Amino acid sequence: MPDRTSREIHLAARPVGWPTEETFALKEEQISAPADGEVLVRNLVMSVDPYMRGRMNDAKSYVPPFAVGEVLDGGAVGVVLESRSDDLAPGDTVLHGMGWRDLALGEASRFRKVDSDVAAPSDYLGVLGLTGFTAYVGLLDIAAMTSGDAVFVSGAAGAVGGMVGQFARLRGASRVIGSAGSAEKVAFLTERLGFDAAFNYHDGPVRDQLRAAAPDGIDVYFDNVGGEHLEAALTALRPHGRVAMCGAVAQYNDTTPPAAPRNLALVIGKRLTVRGFIVGDHSQRMDDFVREVNDWRRDGRLVEEETVVDGLENAPAAFLGLLRGDNMGKMIVRISNGSGG
Repeated sequence: MPDRTSREIHLAARPVGWPTEETFALKEEQISAPADGEVLVRNLVMSVDPYMRGRMNDAKSYVPPFAVGEVLDGGAVGVVLESRSDDLAPGDTVLHGMGWRDLALGEASRFRKVDSDVAAPSDYLGVLGLTGFTAYVGLLDIAAMTSGDAVFVSGAAGAVGGMVGQFARLRGASRVIGSAGSAEKVAFLTERLGFDAAFNYHDGPVRDQLRAAAPDGIDVYFDNVGGEHLEAALTALRPHGRVAMCGAVAQYNDTTPPAAPRNLALVIGKRLTVRGFIVGDHSQRMDDFVREVNDWRRDGRLVEEETVVDGLENAPAAFLGLLRGDNMGKMIVRISNGSGG
């Protein structure tokens, strides 16, 4: 009988403020054999993402909170080990939402077959996954970016932000500006990703640095950070500018209300559009996204940067590092090399 012992990362306690290693617990579980219509998958790689911090709170949101004492979940790619479904066979590579564990068991409908010859498994979590799709939908549909627009991206050296900046450049933006948290990341944005300008938000007020980087203002702001960045962008936006609100990572661990933005009245006078979005609402755009982004990938016009952490047991440390901004590009946890059964 095959070994179906699986390590899992459970939520040990709800964090107050910043999570710690004690927020998580590594458990070992015995997984049953697949029933009719089910498959058993060995995970190869998994994603850690900022939105997971919100799910650690016991609060109503667009996605249910994690349960204390239960395994976490999130995007993952793995290989089918056993199948009792006509739709998937052993050896198939699949994308699914049951990360934070070695083995994933579930109905075959919860797993989508992907082509490992077209892209590496981690690409289906990054540039060809929800990361890239979030950047694509947020920039082009929510912020309605068009050729000639000046675009500002906060948290630009992260997974989504880096894609937003590159997509904007490839779609004809007149100027692409990014903020990041270190000199190394600023250099990465301008030297590797093709941003026209970038600044370290630790070096001074965001409002002043954005004004210097975009003296003529901006048309689009893609917000991954919130707070001071959003306040600065509202000042810099030209009339009829657009904001796509994707995240507010600067506030996820705060225990008090944010001090900014204090200038929301500018939305009225400038006739700005400020719109939040959840990428899962836009599945009808997936085919367009895959087609256009794959063209850019094949032509070598996209930089796909990853920060890889090895070992499921190190997934909590990878997640904490993500919240601190330790990553360059997409943060990936490599669980397995695919060997073994």
